[in-house]
Amino acid sequence: MTTFPNLIGGEWTMGTNSVPNVNPSDINDIIGEAASATADEMNTAIEVAHAAQAGWGTSTPQQRFDVLDTIATEILARKEELGELLAREEGKTLPEGIGEVARAGQIFKFFAGEALRIPGERLDSVRPGVEVDMRREAVGVIGLITPWNFPIAIPAWKAAPALCYGNAVVLKAAEAVPGSAWALADIIHRSGLPAGVFNLVNGRGSEIGPVMIDHPKVAAVSFTGSVQTGRSVAQACTKNLKKVQLEMGGKNPMVVLDDADLDVAVGACLNGAFFSTGQRCTASSRLIVTQGIYDDFVAALSKAVSGLKVGDARDSATQIGPVIDERQLAKDLEYVEIAKAEGAKLACGGEKIDGKGHFMTPALFVDTTNDMRINREEVFGPVATVIKAKDYDEALAIANDTEFGLSAGICTTSLKYATDFKARSKAGMVMVNLPTAGVDYHVPFGGTKGSSYGSREQGRYAVEFYTTVKTSYTQA
Repeated sequence: MTTFPNLIGGEWTMGTNSVPNVNPSDINDIIGEAASATADEMNTAIEVAHAAQAGWGTSTPQQRFDVLDTIATEILARKEELGELLAREEGKTLPEGIGEVARAGQIFKFFAGEALRIPGERLDSVRPGVEVDMRREAVGVIGLITPWNFPIAIPAWKAAPALCYGNAVVLKAAEAVPGSAWALADIIHRSGLPAGVFNLVNGRGSEIGPVMIDHPKVAAVSFTGSVQTGRSVAQACTKNLKKVQLEMGGKNPMVVLDDADLDVAVGACLNGAFFSTGQRCTASSRLIVTQGIYDDFVAALSKAVSGLKVGDARDSATQIGPVIDERQLAKDLEYVEIAKAEGAKLACGGEKIDGKGHFMTPALFVDTTNDMRINREEVFGPVATVIKAKDYDEALAIANDTEFGLSAGICTTSLKYATDFKARSKAGMVMVNLPTAGVDYHVPFGGTKGSSYGSREQGRYAVEFYTTVKTSYTQA
């Protein structure tokens, strides 16, 4: 049986508890046993991270570059192997899994380069003969809490900048996907990074999460997950005066105008709403379509959704894999029934597929209104709705009428409307003639309103969270 132990202070440990790692495409396929840490083990990881951080925080840019570049090189060299593991334990299709692993490698490559150009500034003082310099220094021990839907990319885009800027890391990965977190930790462990600088502690969030958040030697927490949990994390961190960064939910709109290229619009909506089984915080679950193109769009998208091949994530013919687990599948199917009860018209899909895995047919609802629960609450599955709007102004108003603000898109051939939408959309990321899901690794990621809190992730903007600024004065 394959085991996925925790990494604490440079040592692998299974501890006393473990949980099975189950393939959502085939629940009879047990991938391995994953360590499930106790509160004491989390405390130990934090203590060793704190002890190791001082040395890593004063390491040279070349040392950090070498470590991060070594990590990146191995990830990229093993992307097919690791992509298959990811597809097997999370349920992404194999091409999506390989693509996610490649992105993790690219992120580490990017931050290897950033380690050589950590920004600083020098100014003359207003006082004669005095110089002022501003430098960025590591925050300390960073607690990372990551979700199951991107089990290697999200840990990478948090851990890479944390290490780049001289911090120590304690990663608490999602219980459902321990294999990908273990694989990343194993690569980091063998990269030349000093023992204790990076630690992996898997376990029940309700048991070890509060230990991380409340521990006085954890200086900052970066969290990606549900809105409810994120708000609790923010409250606890604020109470303890810790830096906190949150990426949470989305109810992302895709506006389709009358002048849109129909094929482009259908392709963008199909990808954004249903790929990765709709289990993306950037998924476009609300499709807002103006009345002139509405009927043609609904007909074309319904045909495309009905034709999607649902199956085992590692089957080359599969376009949509399984839902992550039985609980999520039940939630998705419950929202299908809620939408029907509200009067939404089910154009296709929305049925459980009997078999060995957690499968359902992608559901598309039409003739919905923005006040329906199906359009207010995040489902996090292969479920999307279509809302009719009379014109661009109404479509924009509907798009912005949500408590979330992560990603938004528009399909149009009009430069006027595209420019206006980029300016007036209340979202942190805006796509024109592209799916709302799918972003580059070298630019900032984050949203507004209930989707995000704190400074941006990824790209050069990551420096804001993972460093603190020190101002020094020198009398010449």
